[in-house]
Amino acid sequence: MTDAEWQVVRAVLPVPAWLEGRGGRPEGYCHRVMLDAVRYVVDNGVKWINLPADFPPHRRVHAFASRWQVTGRVCSPGSTTGCATACA
Repeated sequence: MTDAEWQVVRAVLPVPAWLEGRGGRPEGYCHRVMLDAVRYVVDNGVKWINLPADFPPHRRVHAFASRWQVTGRVCSPGSTTGCATACA
């Protein structure tokens, strides 16, 4: 993801609770890396388990994508409706 793309995406992402003083603990991986991993899976059509070692563990990436899909922050692959934010 380019820096320009990241600036657009970052603006619509929620601020983690721990940064706003609402409790919780910091996440283990930054959102940019997680989104890059999700984009890799969608773009290349690979299974989660086949993520390259350059990305966080596949279970963490899948949990991240699933959590955001449930809240409407990201779309499921191939979906064009029902998303709170634009699919890109």
